[in-house]
Amino acid sequence: MASYTYPVARPEGTLTTAQIHLLLQSPQLIAKRVADLTKMRFIADYLLSGRYEAKGGGIFYETGEEIFAADSPEAVAPGGEYPKTVLTQGELAAAKTVKWGLESDITDEKISQQGISIVNKALVRLSNSVVRHVDSVAMAVIASKVSSTFASPSAWTTAGKVIEALTSISTTRGEDGTGIELDTVVLKPTQYAKLIGLLVDDKALPREQGNIAITGNIPVDALGFTWATTPHYLGSDPLLVDRDQLGGVADEKLGSPGYASVAGSGVETKSDRHRDDKYEVRARRVVVPVVTEPLAGVKITGTTL
Repeated sequence: MASYTYPVARPEGTLTTAQIHLLLQSPQLIAKRVADLTKMRFIADYLLSGRYEAKGGGIFYETGEEIFAADSPEAVAPGGEYPKTVLTQGELAAAKTVKWGLESDITDEKISQQGISIVNKALVRLSNSVVRHVDSVAMAVIASKVSSTFASPSAWTTAGKVIEALTSISTTRGEDGTGIELDTVVLKPTQYAKLIGLLVDDKALPREQGNIAITGNIPVDALGFTWATTPHYLGSDPLLVDRDQLGGVADEKLGSPGYASVAGSGVETKSDRHRDDKYEVRARRVVVPVVTEPLAGVKITGTTL
């Protein structure tokens, strides 16, 4: 993808009114600005790592598909034929995409009075609203599909007890022969804060530059697991998942004229000049999150976080 720059490489506050109008008339510049300004990122894309292309308003997918072949490998003599196995299929399911969108007006008066700041505020608020809603939908789908639970052997009061519980459930699930590797813990923000404080007190966080206590970066890797948080997870218990197998997100590309997006952003934007001395600015995502393997997640009870 081409690299786009803004009209003038100077401080934001010095952009002229004419330059702001030029920016609002460029779909690619708007998309680039949204990618640069948006601080919230889709937890849906992080936890549901599969990428599908929806066509005709939805997708068909298989759920509960076996990760292993039905037969075991056999010894093959030099030049001999390989044994053939029939790969089993999961249960066929369908999901329909939804166009989640929002629009707001930026008047010429606001541009004249507030400059580029009013544009930034509008784009960030619209984009973050789309992120919030899509993430809420995705977390609701995950919560409804992941029904298995695991009781922690003890309350999470030390790093040792935390790793005991996580290792226990990961080992148990691994012994089931499903090929699932539970390695990512999802927490509500309040639980995440308690957990990080616990790890800091126990000196269980890595000392390198990626230390969450120093950088504030999320997610963080500690105790052999990845820790993530989102305000859109409403469950009361920590969620442990295998991000590679849990599911995916299907986006539908409508090909609508005037819309643009930047790779990795997920949000499509559009800016239309209206006859009433204003711009109509939109943000949207046409998407459906799906859980293809419910066993790739488990809710952990009894942590007291």
